[in-house]
Amino acid sequence: MAAPTSDTGAIKQRDADRTRAEILRVATEEFADKGYAGARVDEIAARTSTTKRMIYYYFTGKEQLYLAALENAYAVIRGLESQVDVEALEPAEAIRRLAELTFDHHESHPDFLRLVSIENIHRAEHLTKSELLPGLAGPAVEVLDGVLRRGREAGRFREDVDALDVHMMISSFCVFRTANRYTFQAIFERDLLDPKRRDHYRRMLGDMVLGFLSQD
Repeated sequence: MAAPTSDTGAIKQRDADRTRAEILRVATEEFADKGYAGARVDEIAARTSTTKRMIYYYFTGKEQLYLAALENAYAVIRGLESQVDVEALEPAEAIRRLAELTFDHHESHPDFLRLVSIENIHRAEHLTKSELLPGLAGPAVEVLDGVLRRGREAGRFREDVDALDVHMMISSFCVFRTANRYTFQAIFERDLLDPKRRDHYRRMLGDMVLGFLSQD
């Protein structure tokens, strides 16, 4: 019998990567829609045309699958942040660009916000078990730290604000706009995701953060 070629091995690896990615995608939707307790691995298997046994082969168990979906959701936005060439931008423009990136991501990834909300209900008991946890925070803080430092050196940004303050401020606006869309609309009859107001809110976020940072 002929030995497997390197091409065969590469094809199998690509197939395995695609299968794993598809399981993660569907698992993210299931956990976001039904919560950790309500999601069923059997349903995820049915939707991905795999088997429960195969899912456990890749992820060991339901908790590990949930944690992998959570880690992957955070990794996506951290990856986007790291792609912004903030060094090529003036500090105020860099802050605005990062704020708009978060705005766009949270609007287009509602499952991410639902997963985070679910994990907060569980008091981060799963996330604290993640071996990737240190890497989930580092990129966001490091990028903002560098921008804030340059802004202070230029006399544009105040000294008493750190990267986590700015990250919290940006995230608060973006999370509220998406996660509270339906209750806000029910009470105030305004859809926070109304396309006609999108540019206004996107610009408002940048103005708000820069106004807070301003040394003037």
